[in-house]
Parts: sequence; structure tokens; C-alpha cells
Amino acid sequence: MSAHEGSRSYDAVIVGGGHNGLVAAAYLARAGRSVLVLERLGHTGGAAVSTRPFAGVDARLSRYSYLVSLLPAKIVQDLGLDVRLRTRDISSYTPVERAGRPTGLLVGGGERRTREAFARLTGGDREFDAWQRFYALTGRVARAVFPTLTEPLPTREELRRRVDDEDAWRALFEEPVGVAVEERFSDDLVRGVVLTDALIGTFADAHDPTLAQNRCFLYHVIGGGTGAWDVPVGGMGALTDALARAARDAGAVIATGHEAVRVDTDGRSAEVTWRSADGEGVAAARHVLVGASPQALAALTGDAPPSPAEGAQLKVNMLLKRLPGLRDTSVDPREAFAGTFHIAEGYEQLAEAHARASAGELPAAPPSEIYCHSLTDPTILGPDLVAAGHHTLTLFGLHAPARLFERDNDAVREELLRRTLAQLDAHLAEPLADCLAIDADGRPCIEAKSPLDLERDLGLPGGNIFHRALSWPWAQEGTGRWGVETRHPNVLLCGAGAVRGGGVSGVPGHNAAMAVLEQDVR
Repeated sequence: MSAHEGSRSYDAVIVGGGHNGLVAAAYLARAGRSVLVLERLGHTGGAAVSTRPFAGVDARLSRYSYLVSLLPAKIVQDLGLDVRLRTRDISSYTPVERAGRPTGLLVGGGERRTREAFARLTGGDREFDAWQRFYALTGRVARAVFPTLTEPLPTREELRRRVDDEDAWRALFEEPVGVAVEERFSDDLVRGVVLTDALIGTFADAHDPTLAQNRCFLYHVIGGGTGAWDVPVGGMGALTDALARAARDAGAVIATGHEAVRVDTDGRSAEVTWRSADGEGVAAARHVLVGASPQALAALTGDAPPSPAEGAQLKVNMLLKRLPGLRDTSVDPREAFAGTFHIAEGYEQLAEAHARASAGELPAAPPSEIYCHSLTDPTILGPDLVAAGHHTLTLFGLHAPARLFERDNDAVREELLRRTLAQLDAHLAEPLADCLAIDADGRPCIEAKSPLDLERDLGLPGGNIFHRALSWPWAQEGTGRWGVETRHPNVLLCGAGAVRGGGVSGVPGHNAAMAVLEQDVR
């Protein structure tokens, strides 16, 4: 739909048709507000999309964002979304070589089976018992914190009272998470599996004094009050398509191929200038919600930009003609790849990779984790591919800061990919390259994206998947009541860079809509 259609003046203009912008649009339109969404790209969804990246191959991959944990059931219910999330039966598998033989740790399939897997790896029950106690602690925190994400920001002390567990508060909110990991676990592999949740998209050490790793860990263990990470049936695009339908059905106008280039505001009314293939236009609005990065917001309003953000991940999408076998023959590949498959993520390996990347070098053993969505949701593949045994693999590489790619993005990306796949191959019974499907042009079905690629393709500042460092979920100086406010009273930030942003959650979109509705009441 074109921005030329309908009124040139709206109650709210939303810049960006990613999942947060669509959540805000749906809430406001359902509340009777006139809403225009301006999306630069030719489609909605932003980074939360499904695409067919391989020529002539009927495989719809969740290309940039993979799993759902932080989306509140409240948003799904409020907006009447037709969305199905499927739980993964296996949480994780981590291969390792011990005493010269291949083995690993399979977490999932029930408590008895997981206990036995820990005992085989570690020689007793101590590590599993510590695991149970630690994740009971994170579960208590999750049940206390997650419901607050769609409420006005609590103070730090209010949240501490809701958590009501001083050991948990110290472990997750006050001391570097490395302290908690080292106090509770002895086995290097178990420590590494726990730590990985603190490092997804976050370039930090276990003992980083800024506690950036703690904030990342918190958001990875509180989702849904359980910390579970689920697969969206039909791919991530099915979720954002459902959000776009909800917004349109409620009356919102969604204009793709329309790039907002300037926001002028006096704090009470605003004008948003946009460009499209047909020319330039202006939409007047009482409220402007920006579902883009804080840097993009500053560029639109002419304000001073925030400090630069930096992403730190390698993203790889693959299609396989078969799952590879494992050197650890005690584990079925269909189980090993069904959850999160950890590679080179022992505790010391993670520390070494961070140290090398901090020194400006590519890690010799790059850590990564892999997800096979088609094991949980075969609908993302065409029937012929399913019948032939094809599967998707998505790899998320850690400790790959954008600075490493600046001298030669293509060459560094290819070398990091080579090193990363070599770490995986060390645990496989056959090279992964032998398992890759071939596209219609005769090329292997594999694509890799560096932080600089994500910045170019999606507008993510520095390729940072969270837009900037994750924030604590409480009020701080300048955060406002909902964590979406800016210095302009009628301009709100509803993207991942808002307080309590990051991940596919819709939380900033919900909170920005609530802030608008509260302002209108006043």
C-alpha cells in the first residue's frame, strides 16, 4: 500500500516495519488510532524474516533471527496472532574429545537421561546437581522478571524485591556471571555451555566488569518465565507476517519501499518526510514511533548520535542434503542437531577466543552454535526436500567483533567461516562440505554474514543484533516511564535499542504503544 493512499495526517507514524514497529502499529490501530508504517525495504519484517537464499531451492530459512523466547504470550493474545511456537525436545548437545575418544553432553530428553549424560561426561552426579540448582535459581528470576517487561519500568530496588532472592540477585545482577559459573561448576565443558547464553551477540569476557555479559545472560534465561527458546512454525517470517496482518486488519496503512528521511517535531505535532521510487512526501503525525536503531533515530531528528555500537557475530545459513554423522556414535545426529549444537564453546576456549579477538586477531578455534530448525519444523522445506532427507543448518558464531572485518570484509569472513567449519568437522564422521546441497546454479547452499554485512543489509549499527548494548530492565536516568521515551515528547524509540529491547520480543513495540495511549489520555 502506498503512503499516498488515505489521510496525509495520522495519529501515529511508525518508522520501520520490523516486528516491533508492527506490534506498535497493531496495538494503536486496534485502539482506534490512525497509523501509517513507513518501511524502507520492499517487505515488512526487518531482521525477523524468512527467505529463500539459495537459487531454485524451496527452503525458507529464518535468515537473520532464528528462535523465539522473549515474545510475551500477552502480545500474542492481545493481537489475536495466528502463531505457533514449537518446543525443541533437546536443549543442547556439546561434542568434546576426552581421553582421546569422542564424547559429548546431551541435555534434554527428560531428567533421567540428562543426569546419565552428565555422569558419563563428568564421572558423577555433582555437575548435574549443580546444574539443577543453578537453573532453578534462574527460573525463579525468570518468573519474577519476565512479567515486568510489558509494565512501566520498575526501579532497581522494586525489581530486587520482586526477585526476592539475594543469592540470585548477587549472581546475576551484581557480580560478573563468571563468578557464579566458577563457584557452581567444575567441568570446563559444563561451564562453557552455561556461559554461552551470556555471549550471544555480546563481545565480553566472563569477568567483564561492565556486566554486559550478565545483561545478555539475563535476557537469554527469562523468556516466557522459563528461558525456553522455541522454533516459530513456518519460519520467523510467519510471525512477522502475522503481525503485519494484525496491523492491516486493524486499519493500519503499511507502506513498503518508503524510507523515512527526516522527522521534524515541536513536541506536540510532527512531520515525517519520506522517499519512495515515486518521489518524496510528508506525513503529519501527533506521534512518531521509530522502530530503527538509536543511531537512525538521531539521524532522523538531527540529534547527536549515541556512541557507536559493535556487533560480534558470524551468521551462516546452510541447506544439507543429509545430516552428517558424528564421531560420538552414542548420539543420533537427529537429536544432536535438534537443540543447540555447541562448537568450541568450552569455558577456556571461550576465554581464549575472546582474548584473541580483543587483540585484533581471528580466534584460532572460533566458538559457535548451530540450530537445525527443520528437525522441529519441516514445513520450512518443500515436500520434495523433506522426502529426500534435506535439512537446514543455521550457525551463530561468537566473538567475531566488527572491527576484525574492517580491513577486508570478504576475505576475513571467508577465513573465519573456514576456521569455524573446521571446528565443526573435527566432531563429524564426514566433512560438512560433503553434506551441503547444491543450488540451481551449481553452488553449495551456504551463505555467511559478518557484522558489516548486517549493517549494510539491515541497517544494524555496527552489525549489532541488539542495536546497542543490552540494558538492565529497570528505570535509570533518562529512560522515562516505559523505556522508549526520547527528549522529544512525541517521538518514541520502539526498536531493539529501547530499554528492554533485543531479541524477537515485540516488547519495545508494545511499550511504545502503551506510552502513546497514556499520553493521549493525559
